Amino acid sequence: MATRGSRSEKVKRIFQQFDNNRDGGLNRDEMAALVVAVNPRVKFSDEQINAILDEVFRTYGEFIDGEKGLTYDGLLRTYDDGAGDVDRDFDALGLELYPDENKGASIVSEASSSSIAEERITESQRKQRTTAWAGSPHHEIVFDDTWKLVDELEILLKRLQAKQAKTGKFKSDNFDAYSDAGWSRELGPSAELSEKRVYWEETGPDYGIFVKELGALRSRADGARSREEAFDGQMAIGRVLYEHQLFKEALISFKRSCELQPMDVRPHFRAGNCLYVLGKYKEAKEEFLLALEAAEAGGNQWGYLLPQIYVNLGIALEVEGMVLSACEYYREAAILCPTHFRALKLLGSALFGVGEYRAAAKALEEAIFMKPDYADAHCDLGSALHALGEDERAIEVFQKAIDLKPGHVDALYNLGGLYMDLGRFQRASEMYTRVLAVWPNHWRAQLNKAVSLLGAGETEEAKKALKEALKMTNRVELHDAIYHLKQLQKKKVKSKGGANGEGAFVIVEPSKFKTVGEKTTLRQDLGSAIQIRAFQRITRLSRCNVDLLKKEMNEIDVPVSYSGGGGPQKSIRKPNLEGILRRLLRFLKPETFQGAVKAINESILSVLDETGSGRVDLGIFYAVLAPICNGPPNKRKRIAFDALLWRPVNEGSSQIRKVDAVQYIKLLRAIYVPSHGISEILEVHGETDSSMVSFNEFLTMFDDPDWGFGIMSTLLKLENGDRNRHGRRVCAVCRYPVIGSRFREVKSHFSLCNQCYSEGKVPPSFKQDEYKFKEYGSEAEAMKDKCMYFTLQSYKSP
Repeated sequence: MATRGSRSEKVKRIFQQFDNNRDGGLNRDEMAALVVAVNPRVKFSDEQINAILDEVFRTYGEFIDGEKGLTYDGLLRTYDDGAGDVDRDFDALGLELYPDENKGASIVSEASSSSIAEERITESQRKQRTTAWAGSPHHEIVFDDTWKLVDELEILLKRLQAKQAKTGKFKSDNFDAYSDAGWSRELGPSAELSEKRVYWEETGPDYGIFVKELGALRSRADGARSREEAFDGQMAIGRVLYEHQLFKEALISFKRSCELQPMDVRPHFRAGNCLYVLGKYKEAKEEFLLALEAAEAGGNQWGYLLPQIYVNLGIALEVEGMVLSACEYYREAAILCPTHFRALKLLGSALFGVGEYRAAAKALEEAIFMKPDYADAHCDLGSALHALGEDERAIEVFQKAIDLKPGHVDALYNLGGLYMDLGRFQRASEMYTRVLAVWPNHWRAQLNKAVSLLGAGETEEAKKALKEALKMTNRVELHDAIYHLKQLQKKKVKSKGGANGEGAFVIVEPSKFKTVGEKTTLRQDLGSAIQIRAFQRITRLSRCNVDLLKKEMNEIDVPVSYSGGGGPQKSIRKPNLEGILRRLLRFLKPETFQGAVKAINESILSVLDETGSGRVDLGIFYAVLAPICNGPPNKRKRIAFDALLWRPVNEGSSQIRKVDAVQYIKLLRAIYVPSHGISEILEVHGETDSSMVSFNEFLTMFDDPDWGFGIMSTLLKLENGDRNRHGRRVCAVCRYPVIGSRFREVKSHFSLCNQCYSEGKVPPSFKQDEYKFKEYGSEAEAMKDKCMYFTLQSYKSP
């Protein structure tokens, strides 16, 4: 880890290299030369250079010395804010530290490793030894007495560390293998910080003595001559404790600092960092919001900190599953500091998390453009490209991430998944083996290794891998993996020949599937309903009572705005909409909620926000959700109608405009029955029709099987019967137990499950000109039908 001393010396050498007129400042020409020189592989246009310079000179205006330009302190601040990588730039310029500076660096090293008995430290040694934060122009130690507190605290820490090291209680783990969260742990770039997490033993007597002595130091800080000096002391104590990863103790000092100076941004920011590390994410978010409020109230004084606050606030929101909201803060950070590559990386990763793959790839490419050796950005870009179907390019990008960081677990695991999707099972198993070499207890990698080995034809090795996975976990995903193994085995059977090149089934065109009786669901309708049911499961909206939508409409206050066409709307931004979803789905864990938001964003918001404005008509959104929420069907339809009444164009009336009802039905079909296509939305006939529609007329339109949302009846059948089992009966195609409805072919007497029936699959041994199916919701219905059949046969007997 580079010390502050070596970093500042490197920045000084960079500054001197480009301060051609030796006036103590970098003017626009000198700054332009620096930007170009530290990015030798980038060809900047004049517009790009001017934009970068405008942002630097605006953001760091307090460091601009008239015509001279940006001062050394200003350049140092840009690096502290994460606008560049000091080591990378220093190496790119081919610079070296002066001999006397190297000597100074060695003094720092010696001082930091000195014996705990050496308690007297000279003034020069103290200044050189002090960690990165002490010399910064924005958070330096102000009072001399604070230096004494720092010295005594570091002696106490060295003693504690030495005692715990002897007993083996002091531990540290290397986290280099995992993706960097990217959050700004400090006011400077996270590259300065140690990659080793330190664990202190907090229960022994040695630690108790340390806490007691620490309390005495805090009391001395509080007893200072002024409030400012007490604040200075508490902040310094907190920073030393934070540097040594004693986060609980650091938090106490930062909280005290917040009490002493509530409108100072730094203690709130650092308290948020402590809380985040301690896993108290909600509290961390609250501290970051307080820091943001203080920064915005303080004007330009804290402008340099805003990007970092936005970044950390975004990450705290992500942990709660609020990824759309996090995107907004990452975007703000990138706007304020266009060279903030971490903000762009996080923005790209978050956009990927909500299914906006093209925008994600663009942001990640920008981050890599600024920092070509950013392994985590390469990893996430590979995932985005894979989602976009650009698999060969994705492989190259994943491989680049692995080249930069050979033990990058995420890149190895994701590349393994890509190879699996491509059917390159041998390569996939190699990737999972490398994951397990770094992380031996990665049970998902072990399961996927078993799957890939079976796909590669190595059955015995696959069995061994599966046994290892069983030792690691007994989760339900394991059973899913076993099903996957069986499916892969069937693929091997298919490859030996058969109808249409397959041995397990043939696919029959829809016109050959006939139904017996009015209750038997049409194949096409069942296929669409199964997709909607899958969407309900992903989003968990089938567990959200539809009455909650009505409650939200009654309680939320949304200002009326006017769209481009001039019509009034209660529109809302996507991040605010995410907050409503969080209330509706409050029972979900953060990671599950994030998956729900992604599905809703991809399927619903992308249609409602077709123009990409980032705003959604809230009334329409409620109306679209209502039919797939939990509750009686009539209540779902009633609340959908009420949501349309709630819109400003219909508010105060008991009827809605017919054109709005037609547009709503078309939206429902475009979202939930995508086979009809989104173009249908644009074909709204009778836009000038001013007639109104009552609730009963709305129901007629809604239930129309051809032009309405008549598929809802099929969806209700799935909801009510998707746990029904039919004894020991199995599907003739997939061989899984039949759950839900059973579709029995009346001539050949084979049975199909919901999925195989909707996909038109039949066993290859039954070749017929047409197939007639009768649907049974339960085995009791089948037995009743069978009894009636025998009764009829007996009547026909002579």
